[in-house]
Amino acid sequence: MYLLMRQTPCELLLWDRLPAIRRELAIALITNHGLTQREAAKRLGVTPAAICQYLAKKRGHTFTITDTLHDEILASAARINDRGSPAAETCRLCKLISQLTTPTPTKDSDP
Repeated sequence: MYLLMRQTPCELLLWDRLPAIRRELAIALITNHGLTQREAAKRLGVTPAAICQYLAKKRGHTFTITDTLHDEILASAARINDRGSPAAETCRLCKLISQLTTPTPTKDSDP
């Protein structure tokens, strides 16, 4: 018998949210900053094939990007385009997603 397990927050981040972040960063680097797919791949530290899959919505299309997060992704893309660290920007965005999607405990909830 197989047990169905809920995905942990880290699994959700890895399989759902991280590809969505990378997809939006790739789109922003290509459309807003004029990079080629190859250049965007190099800046993000992924393969050109991954960029192609992001653009074709084969990766990173299952997580909905909010307006707030989209604005932050655009800011991160600008920093990455200016030779900022893609790892640091991705980490910043992942932390932001965690803050936006984690419910804040109320006074009445158990610790």
